[in-house]
Amino acid sequence: MLDDELLSTHLQELRRGTVVLACLLILKQPNYGYALLDLLGRRGFAVDANTLYPLLRRLEKQELLTSDWNTEESRPRKFYRTSDKGVALADTLSRDWDELDTAFRTLKGES
Repeated sequence: MLDDELLSTHLQELRRGTVVLACLLILKQPNYGYALLDLLGRRGFAVDANTLYPLLRRLEKQELLTSDWNTEESRPRKFYRTSDKGVALADTLSRDWDELDTAFRTLKGES
């Protein structure tokens, strides 16, 4: 049986990059942080707010996301959207993901 701490460490490492790709894919349609957090969770990418918001800022700094403030509602919200550079990266990462998925299926004897 696996040690819980060991399992947690390796699951965190495995999921770290997948959350980046998930954000880039989801944010092809503009959305704000809290809604993105909820959407990621419902789609199987549970992430903590203390992880997501720094990630969004980092992706914006890397010019993979753009942002705009919506001040039309009573509560201003920062909306993020995948930039052209981010779309290109998401496309490349998605292709690589598909290749890795095929490789893993082969390793597991599924194809």
